[in-house]
Amino acid sequence: MLGKLLVRYLSTYRWLLLGVLVFQFTAAMAALYLPRLNADIIDQGVARGDTAYIWSTGIFMLAISLGQITASIIATYFAARTAMAAGRDIRRDVFEKVSAFSEREVSQFGPGSLITRNTNDVQQVQMLAMMGATMLVTAPLLAIGGVVMALQQDVGLSWLIGVSVPTLLVIAGLVISRMVPLFRRFQTKLDAVNRILREQLTGVRVVRAFVREDIEEERFRGANTDILIVGRKVGSLFVLLFPLAMLVLNVTVVGVIWFGGIQVDAGTVEIGTLFAFMQYVGQILMGVLMASFMTIMIPRAAVSAERIGEVLASESTLTRPAEPVRVFPRPGAVEFEGVGFTYPGAESPVLQGLTFAAEPGETLAIVGSTGSGKTTLVSLIPRLFDATAGTVRVGGVDVREADLDLLWKGIGLVPQRPFLFTGTVASNLRFGREDATDEELWAALEIAQGRDFVEAMEGGLGARIAQGGTNVSGGQRQRLAIARAIVHQPDLLIFDDSFSALDLATDARLRQALWRELPDVTKVVVAQRISTVTGADRIVVLDGGRVVGNGTHRELLETSATYREIVESQLGVEA
Repeated sequence: MLGKLLVRYLSTYRWLLLGVLVFQFTAAMAALYLPRLNADIIDQGVARGDTAYIWSTGIFMLAISLGQITASIIATYFAARTAMAAGRDIRRDVFEKVSAFSEREVSQFGPGSLITRNTNDVQQVQMLAMMGATMLVTAPLLAIGGVVMALQQDVGLSWLIGVSVPTLLVIAGLVISRMVPLFRRFQTKLDAVNRILREQLTGVRVVRAFVREDIEEERFRGANTDILIVGRKVGSLFVLLFPLAMLVLNVTVVGVIWFGGIQVDAGTVEIGTLFAFMQYVGQILMGVLMASFMTIMIPRAAVSAERIGEVLASESTLTRPAEPVRVFPRPGAVEFEGVGFTYPGAESPVLQGLTFAAEPGETLAIVGSTGSGKTTLVSLIPRLFDATAGTVRVGGVDVREADLDLLWKGIGLVPQRPFLFTGTVASNLRFGREDATDEELWAALEIAQGRDFVEAMEGGLGARIAQGGTNVSGGQRQRLAIARAIVHQPDLLIFDDSFSALDLATDARLRQALWRELPDVTKVVVAQRISTVTGADRIVVLDGGRVVGNGTHRELLETSATYREIVESQLGVEA
């Protein structure tokens, strides 16, 4: 998976990678050539007392060193550009994939895990791409080139390389083999930390209301400790590798000095050659060490690439039709025909056998006890979920055959828990339609009964809104969400228990304004309060995922025992 991911995203930048290869090759060749020149200075210049040769060769070495530095800088620049661009492309594709997910896929992965995959996991792959573009070119050149150059200097000492390199490879292999499962556990623990932190930040009011700070701190401490333990094990192995590698390097250098000194004393090897051989041994082992460092990064990046690949390979159940219908003959009409829905892995369906309809401009109310399937029902209209049985039609077209963008364009949804984005009142309202004028925003606020409190806010339409709308009350948040849906100018408005935070007077004024100002817009209203739905053209009563009543308020009082029970219970409470 890691290889496929890197090939897929790095192939776009092959010219930059070619530049990395060329300049890294140049830098490596310069590094391999310098010890040979150093040996020549010692053996020829110093031994003969040839000052001119020492100066000319030294200046040449300095020029090569400067060229090596320049080539390394350019190669690193190209590698950084390539890796950062690839990381950007991966994050973009993951975001677009997640954006196309239905609620089913989002729930399957979990929001916290999806965030981790698009941030930390992408970063791991990105860092591997950057380091790999440099080290994976330099390391083999230094190791292989160093062996060739060392053999040219002295074949008799080459057995030291034959012992040290395999020893270093065995040590690296043993350490890295233990890291792979630890990296997988580390990413899973990181998901847990992100999930808990996200829950605590989102539900901070609930935590404080129930005085759960200490308990939640303990829960986070537990998750944080878990990731500490795994990270400590990884760190211990990581730290262990370098001392062992340096031990092999130092022992090898001592061996070169020891056995090389014997040969120098015997007159079979010159001192400059011995020094060059030592430098080549260092370069060989450094190349192996760099490769080992890369192999440490590869397992973690491989785990991250696997997690990213799971997201990219996931097919959303929200599939777009091959030949979408772009014409809606009856804008605003809603029809359910034998509709059923079952959540994945559930033993029984949430909805079954739903059949009803709402004509354009009508108000359709949906009532029922908690857990009867009201929110699931309205989620089927804009295709947040797809019905597992039957057909849902909007505008006279099966929603599974309709062009999704046109379908969503014709629907204004106010969810049960309205969400506001960081920005201003105006930017949140224009989320429904970017070209809306200020006059249209104020008109929508007027209908939603939100004009008064927006005018009282500092800045009016330019007033700041915190993430999630946490700096406004629940009722204000609902009214802003309703105004946003109105600005969208849809043919169908869906209110999923969107008046629950409003007092009865505001609720009544808002409904009257909606009915008066938007008579041609179909309205689907999910509500718990009977007073909210009594004026609806049609009321659908749900119980256990089935329709047990369908008609007007007066008709249902006479024909539906479930509806009558709900009315009587609320009238008793209100009295």
